[in-house]
Amino acid sequence: MHLLRSILFAILLTITIPPAALVALCMAPFPPQLRYKVISKWAQSMMPLIRIVLGIRYRVIGRDNLPTVPSVILSKHQSAWETIAFQAIFPPIAFVLKRELLRLPFFGWGLAQMPIISIDRAAGKDALLQVVDQGKARIAEGFWVVVFPEGTRAAIGSQKRYKVGGASLAIGANAPVVPVAHNAGEFWRRNAFVKRPGEVVVSIGPAIDPKGLSAEELNIRVEAWIEGEMRRLFPHHYGDAAPTVLSTLADEPVRSRS
Repeated sequence: MHLLRSILFAILLTITIPPAALVALCMAPFPPQLRYKVISKWAQSMMPLIRIVLGIRYRVIGRDNLPTVPSVILSKHQSAWETIAFQAIFPPIAFVLKRELLRLPFFGWGLAQMPIISIDRAAGKDALLQVVDQGKARIAEGFWVVVFPEGTRAAIGSQKRYKVGGASLAIGANAPVVPVAHNAGEFWRRNAFVKRPGEVVVSIGPAIDPKGLSAEELNIRVEAWIEGEMRRLFPHHYGDAAPTVLSTLADEPVRSRS
């Protein structure tokens, strides 16, 4: 049954992407906010299909933690689910993504019309400057910026090194940081064709004011909250493993931006 559901969803996805990409290309002459409003309708329309066809529901906790100003969202990255669902959960957002995705037929063409932050991973330290420079521009336009600090998708229950790009952007733009934990990888696994039904829980943490913090200190606070929340909500994926963040900063209360 899971296989049949996944096949049907793949067919529907394949059918809808080309016309959505053509609509996106037609939106090229319009301002970013209007482009986003129209193009993101595709992702929002996928959510009912994900629920009905795949049986994957979602629940958001901590929504009242969202600031009233454009912020930097630092989130776990486990699957393609969050790249679709976040467009339905959060205010208008801009993703940080690798530039080669824009070369994909149809999908990449449509993606290029969104308010994205495309980086060249081979650029080394210059990639960090790309995130900060482009991210500040997107925030100035009124978009929230989504950064996956681990850099790539990781299976639920695992943890990769948190990079400082998102924290550096928040400091450079003087924007609040919103940490996000979720378990999408439990049902929509990385590189797995077959998806499984269940409920994704998205937990939005208290906003962190970057004022007075270095990028490393801010990164540690974000990592401590996300990894602690992952183990609190989904302990069966971690066993007795403890978070890898061992810092006195992690024990201090999170500061909210007023």
